Amino acid sequence: MKVRMRRQNDVAVDIEALCAGLEALGLEASERTVQLFARYAELLGKWNRVYNLTAIRSDAEILTHHLLDSASLVPQLKAIAPTAGSVLDVGSGGGLPAVPIAILCPEIRVLAVDAVGKKAAFIQQVAIDLGLRNLRAEHVRVEELEGEFDVVTSRAFASLGDFTQLTHHLLGKQSVWLAMKGVQSSVEESELAEQIRIERVIELTVPGLNEERHLYVMRLTGSE
Repeated sequence: MKVRMRRQNDVAVDIEALCAGLEALGLEASERTVQLFARYAELLGKWNRVYNLTAIRSDAEILTHHLLDSASLVPQLKAIAPTAGSVLDVGSGGGLPAVPIAILCPEIRVLAVDAVGKKAAFIQQVAIDLGLRNLRAEHVRVEELEGEFDVVTSRAFASLGDFTQLTHHLLGKQSVWLAMKGVQSSVEESELAEQIRIERVIELTVPGLNEERHLYVMRLTGSE
């Protein structure tokens, strides 16, 4: 069943597939969660017509490649950093994984940053439209950002070396990097600075997506 009658170029999420996907990830498919994901997908489709937020436009791929792919981070986030109060999403684009994290983890403050103003504006509008008080967006280059975050994440933002080099000033002693990647890359691993250690690499399984996904868990040397 679809969420609603669709207009041209809008995204209409398959509710049954969304619920099944969330449950396969061990996440609760509550009425609130499903409604927020559906509305987010609708906004993504609407804004994408003008701002080209993503090259993926089919309903099925929006669900698998964006919504569920981003949601697959959440169980790992909760296991690796169970007391995290803040998450920074670097190069968030259309709000991925920032928006799914904010929906699924209302107790966590999520900041999405992007160097492209229209993308940051979209995420801020999503936060307002969905009533996500724990989500905000900033139009800023991450190397110019100040603050400290419990978790710093990204989804295909840059190489592991560039990602950690640009964001290391935003980590505290107990903070962790969670970098979402496709295939595991020994080349990128070898390019990490000496003070960066890979704690582990987790293979992610995304429901409905027959592609490799990995999560790099990294910390500064000397941190827990």
